Amino acid sequence: MTIHVSRANATHLDAVAKLFDAYRGFYEQPSNLEQSRAFIAERMAGNESAIFLAQDESSEALGFVQLYPTFSSIDAHRIWLLSDLFTAPAARGLGVGRLLMNTAREFAVETGAKGLVLETATDNFTAQGLYESLGYVRDTGYYTYLLDLRQD
Repeated sequence: MTIHVSRANATHLDAVAKLFDAYRGFYEQPSNLEQSRAFIAERMAGNESAIFLAQDESSEALGFVQLYPTFSSIDAHRIWLLSDLFTAPAARGLGVGRLLMNTAREFAVETGAKGLVLETATDNFTAQGLYESLGYVRDTGYYTYLLDLRQD
């Protein structure tokens, strides 16, 4: 199988939205394709993220990665937040995730970024294994805090 990765644009919106909805489901969020589509459309329209889509030779969507720009004040450089990585269940084990991660790395280098940062669930051992095999190092020097402002 030939896998091709390209930067997603408006023509890929429906394919990315379906994958994004499945990604959210992986993190136990209820399926809401309309919300997922609107969220991705907003990111694309505002050029607020970089989304890369993996497809097979018949243009079947296999996975995606989404990066958000941020900056390190201490280092005075751009950093990309690798926020979302998802491989469709039928495509797992084919190297899609690794290919998407390498594409994200190449993009970060091309844009002059200092690095990539990501977080994952403490029990997502598959993802942790992938990240560590690609040279990512678990940060033990900092804690992550969240102030949840939702009133749900």
